[in-house]
Amino acid sequence: MGLAAALCIAPFAQSRPAALIPEAQIEPLHWSDLDGWDQDDHAAAFDAFLASCDVILERRKLVSQDRPMEAALVDVCWEAKGLGPALENEARTFFETHFRPARIARLGESEGFLTGYYEPVVDGSRTPTGVYKYPLYRRPKDLITGAAHRPGRKHGGRSAAWRKGKDGKREPYYDRAAIEDGALDGKGLEICWLKSPVDAFFIQIQGSARIRLEDGSVLRVNYDAHNGQPYTPVGRVLIERNLVPREEMSMDRIRQWMESNPEEAKDVRRQNKSFVFFRVKNLSGKDEAIGGQGIPLTPLRSIAVDAKLHAYGTPFWIESELPLEDSGGLQPWLHLMIAQDTGSAIVGPARADIYFGAGDAAGRIAGRIRHPGQFIMLIPQAVDPATSAAALPLPQPRPSP
Repeated sequence: MGLAAALCIAPFAQSRPAALIPEAQIEPLHWSDLDGWDQDDHAAAFDAFLASCDVILERRKLVSQDRPMEAALVDVCWEAKGLGPALENEARTFFETHFRPARIARLGESEGFLTGYYEPVVDGSRTPTGVYKYPLYRRPKDLITGAAHRPGRKHGGRSAAWRKGKDGKREPYYDRAAIEDGALDGKGLEICWLKSPVDAFFIQIQGSARIRLEDGSVLRVNYDAHNGQPYTPVGRVLIERNLVPREEMSMDRIRQWMESNPEEAKDVRRQNKSFVFFRVKNLSGKDEAIGGQGIPLTPLRSIAVDAKLHAYGTPFWIESELPLEDSGGLQPWLHLMIAQDTGSAIVGPARADIYFGAGDAAGRIAGRIRHPGQFIMLIPQAVDPATSAAALPLPQPRPSP
């Protein structure tokens, strides 16, 4: 029986929405269809997958059968933990034995979209001075969220957030402008102070940072919560206001413009009403940032995905051409990645943010990535997308006009 028959899915051009991943179309593939599959470092990908398995197995009793990918990954992870650290040929055989590849895209589209992110490393101080005067904040005690907290970066759960007003009624939590104008002053929430409001803003976008303090120590901060306000990409604002050409848009270009136009930049940043709060993490200078799954990320192997659609720990084969070198031009990107993080701008079945590591070099690469790519999701053998789709209730008939 062929793979298409085993999956019971029509070819890509005729595919239909699958309950497995809402809003998605999928196309079954053979391993030989994956360009560069036999040349990747599968052992490196397997190590990242094992890290996800630690969390998957720890939380296995909380997995709902309504999330078939999560349930199937539990069984796959048992097998992976039994194998332990794997050699290259063992790792490749493991993935080919326990998964089957299927191209995934948003309905009506043939490609997905890739961006990059990193962990900034900046100078800071535990106390405010004439140089260090822009704070990073802890989560306020009066911040109430509409969903249980999930550790991670950015706005992982995209849940609502509010506070109680003087009359006891819910009010939207303070937006960026209100916080910058002093809404949280005097509450003792400042973790540290930075030299630049641009650094503080980009750390919020990235969701974690390494702060080099004046005594030589390094303070590690990671996403804790957000204010529930809508996230607006400032790059879009700059393009709409004709301040930066669309073809030049990147994180580096945004930073350059903000540093050259400090007064106007303040208003542009405030168009993004969303605001992120942090927690201090007990991490060494060698540890990577913690992702939405609650584990350290792996540079060049971890991706952020839409956690409302995808299960953490899902492997994705990504095919693209990306500007990886400062000299310009595009280089092939053919790698097996593991879904271990999420973000407010990461929405849709074929949308991912590649984690490039920490520091300026990683930031330069990450800031250039805004490119299309092919997303091949590795589906556990136990999952049949067609069966999942059949289990969905039919939509209610529309009322007669």
